[in-house]
Amino acid sequence: MSDRESKETKDEESSSEETEIGSQDVSRRDFLKNAGVATGGVIGGALLGGLFTQSLQTDTKTTTEPAPEDVKEFMEARMFFTRYEDFAVLEQATERIFPEDDNGPGAIGLGVPFFIDKQLAGPWGMNAKDYRQGPFLGSGSPIDQSIQTRGEVFLQGLRTMNQLSKEKFDKTFDQAEEEQQIEILQEFEAGNVEMKGVDSSSFFMLLRESTLEGAYSDPLYGGNKDMAGWKMKEFPGAVPSYTDIIESEEFVNMDPIGLTDYQQKS
Repeated sequence: MSDRESKETKDEESSSEETEIGSQDVSRRDFLKNAGVATGGVIGGALLGGLFTQSLQTDTKTTTEPAPEDVKEFMEARMFFTRYEDFAVLEQATERIFPEDDNGPGAIGLGVPFFIDKQLAGPWGMNAKDYRQGPFLGSGSPIDQSIQTRGEVFLQGLRTMNQLSKEKFDKTFDQAEEEQQIEILQEFEAGNVEMKGVDSSSFFMLLRESTLEGAYSDPLYGGNKDMAGWKMKEFPGAVPSYTDIIESEEFVNMDPIGLTDYQQKS
């Protein structure tokens, strides 16, 4: 065999070996990539997160919109109130403040208790954005001067309300008659109930304000169910512009729209 033929033979063998090694490297890279995806991106962080996203992309778009019943179950799940007894008091208290009548549903029907629950479970309930350094005022102080968070004030207020109902009527607040519930709420409104670190009238005002907010806020936040609060007020909701009707001489009834109507559905 000539030197030239021998060199060509060696080049072919070397090329074959490089191809085989290259294939092994590709296979190894695929394995590592897939292994990273399998670990949920814990090892590789953002890099593996990007690979994970790319590996799942397809030409066919699928929607993951939950069914209406799934949304209902999600929105009506307690996040702050771990004891149902406290939540039951909240339901009846808000219903007395915003009762159902011929105009439409009351606080319970509008999902107000769940709205308050979600607010208390978030930064608002923990006073996360408030100045929280002392000195604090003692018993009988307003909400913004209390050492307690809004969540703590709510729990104390509702439990005090329940205890007062047991003492006066030998019934829990949620089992008391409507007139009895109103009587207790009036005692709180007048500031006649002793509470630790906060005035009972301040708690009542906080409860009342939260009830009205839940009745008329955007449904995105858990209240104003089915926009019924807006419908009773003939409020159109989160309308971006009125240019198409601003020149109208007649009152225009509009079906209300919420913030979720602006979100892409698929």
